[in-house]
Amino acid sequence: MPYAPPPRRRPRWAMRAATTLSVVVLASAGIGHAVVSSLDADITRIDPFRDMKNRPPTGHGMNVLLVGTDGRDRISEQERQRYRLGGQPCHCTDTMMIVHLSQDRERASVVSLPRDSYVDLPAHLDRNTGRQHPPHPVKLNAAYAEGGPALTVSTVESMTRLKIDHYLEVDFTAFMRTVDVLGGVQICTAVPMKDTYTGLDLAAGVHTLTGGQALQYVRSRHVDGASDFGRMKRQQLFLAALIERATSSRVLLNPMKFRDVTRAVLGSVRADQGFHTDELLDLGRAMRNFSPSSSEFTTVPVAQASFPVKGLGSTVKWDPAQADRLFRTLRDDRPLAARRPARRPDAATAVEIPPQRIRVQVENGTDTAGLARRVDTALAAAGFATTKAPVDARQRGVTRTLVFYDPRWDRSARSLAAALPGSELRAVPGQGATLRVVAGSGFRQVRQVRVRTVAQDSTEVVRGDQVACD
Repeated sequence: MPYAPPPRRRPRWAMRAATTLSVVVLASAGIGHAVVSSLDADITRIDPFRDMKNRPPTGHGMNVLLVGTDGRDRISEQERQRYRLGGQPCHCTDTMMIVHLSQDRERASVVSLPRDSYVDLPAHLDRNTGRQHPPHPVKLNAAYAEGGPALTVSTVESMTRLKIDHYLEVDFTAFMRTVDVLGGVQICTAVPMKDTYTGLDLAAGVHTLTGGQALQYVRSRHVDGASDFGRMKRQQLFLAALIERATSSRVLLNPMKFRDVTRAVLGSVRADQGFHTDELLDLGRAMRNFSPSSSEFTTVPVAQASFPVKGLGSTVKWDPAQADRLFRTLRDDRPLAARRPARRPDAATAVEIPPQRIRVQVENGTDTAGLARRVDTALAAAGFATTKAPVDARQRGVTRTLVFYDPRWDRSARSLAAALPGSELRAVPGQGATLRVVAGSGFRQVRQVRVRTVAQDSTEVVRGDQVACD
């Protein structure tokens, strides 16, 4: 599973969550204690709970903080190029998840914590410089950069009032290797997905992703207008699919396959000193009947997806009341969503700006007669304020549909791009309020959109069986 992410884009920790959770799930095979014990030595031990005081009280069930780190230095140059991974390894984290396993081990609740979440760090010693820092505001991912696992755990506990029982830090290379050992993981998409940054290029339909392709899928943040929130949603969908793959395949019944998977995972894992063989086996036996319907996924509720802070830029501000309710539900060991018949999420994509407020000029960038008229009509039917006067573009031979926009109207541009699957955004300072769409030969359809912030959309709770492929 030696693969990697692109320049400046760091691995998203859904992969890491998936990897670690797969270890737990695979232990349900009932493989002997001796086999798992022999692999336990591969785990690097750390002590993230050292000298921690005034911790939240212990709740019901188990809370695991999953943290993903960059490990591109362990990936071959050929794989770096193939999967668009550039730059230097940062050995940092920018994504985290809390996985709550219910006391009866019949349910897993996964909560994504946005990497740019606003937080006030307490006074602490900087692990890199050795200097004492006074209390100061940061983005959540800075907790690991400044204070490592210990500061990360204490920060998350302070924000959530949840006691973290175990800490697992996974290198994304383990995630890729695990996907490959499992024979790939199946995902489905109703629309094409293309991201030039990661190299992701999927047609609409069902796909079985290899480790490297899976990495591209969970890292991509330029396939729609939802940026990090859309990326977190895809990470959750992939984690549900990986759980389904691990629990439905014969991996659990094949000792050699089980050994290969655990070796792939454990070789890149760092865990707290209390997470050992016995914990893996106990969890595995308890989760023998675990399935996608037993899992539920959400993102912490957000009040402001772009909260400006001097010196930090744009941060994500949690909704204190809703976040408190969410974490209280976990403390009480209750499901995040009431049981109801499984339904597919709304096919319409959430956007921030209503289509009616977005003026669009459509141009034909191909030699296909009538293409601009077809795109104009489809956009108008979706609610966009088109000029109803499509023209031929100066550019010819355009393949990927282009959306040109003035940066002052960037939210409108993201909303329009969300309606044009596979389109590419291009900023043109001074263009004005009217957005230009140059239709390419790759145009297939206009996707319906609905007015809702992507932050709100990401906080919906979905079960694993609601997002699995048919």
